[in-house]
Amino acid sequence: MEGKDNSSSKDYYKVLEVDYDATDENIRLNYRKLALKWHPDKHKGDSSVTTKFQEINEAYNVLIDPEKRFEYDLTGIYEVDKYTLREYLARFKGMILTCNGLGISHTSTWTQQLTETNGCTEES
Repeated sequence: MEGKDNSSSKDYYKVLEVDYDATDENIRLNYRKLALKWHPDKHKGDSSVTTKFQEINEAYNVLIDPEKRFEYDLTGIYEVDKYTLREYLARFKGMILTCNGLGISHTSTWTQQLTETNGCTEES
């Protein structure tokens, strides 16, 4: 897997070490922490650090933009064998619960966008 361009199979949530329903604030905080830790200026001449830093920036740029995040959540990686059941359900709980009419108490941005896009509504 190393040495290949596997950008289509990167899990940006894992890159930024956040939950799948992380708020923008959590994403920003983890991004800053990881960017400081992996900044190339702190590790002179190490190309693997530069690669890791670029991966962190790529993940942040996708997850912090609501439209890009929504698109990523819909088309991101779905390889079930790479997730534990808990991780898989955490990633897709908004789509599973909201569109099935079960509702959830805390909705993230991507869940709200999915609901609006698909025309799903919560009925009381």
